[in-house]
Amino acid sequence: MKVALASDHGGVNIRREIASLMDELGIEYQDFGCECEGSVDYPDYALPVAEKVASGEFDRGILICGTGIGMSIAANKVKGIRCALVHDTFSAKATRAHNDTNILTMGERVIGPGLARDIAQIWLTEEFEGGRHATRVGKISEYENK
Repeated sequence: MKVALASDHGGVNIRREIASLMDELGIEYQDFGCECEGSVDYPDYALPVAEKVASGEFDRGILICGTGIGMSIAANKVKGIRCALVHDTFSAKATRAHNDTNILTMGERVIGPGLARDIAQIWLTEEFEGGRHATRVGKISEYENK
């Protein structure tokens, strides 16, 4: 698995935690920043990551901003992306198992680094169940391709 990772200024600390987690798990990733202290625009980080995942260059992406909302909205504008904003471990498992999400977003101002690591680890290791869930995800893809 190859993961694209990015944050805006509001998610730098958790992004570093997630990079550390992926190092520990031996997951290949590329960090697309930001390395900034001043305010930046989240679409400038979310959209390139989403495009790289949608193109198949990366299998999944993880995005962090202050709330996770802006990153999620931006990423979901890219065709082929199924991005979920997650702040609990149950949803982290469900969004992979049932929705086959390919991008995870979290908010650094909403959750702490320990919970963010737990969510990311679950999301990175959980498999898609397929079956009835594949039918549902397929309906989303069909609609998207109209």
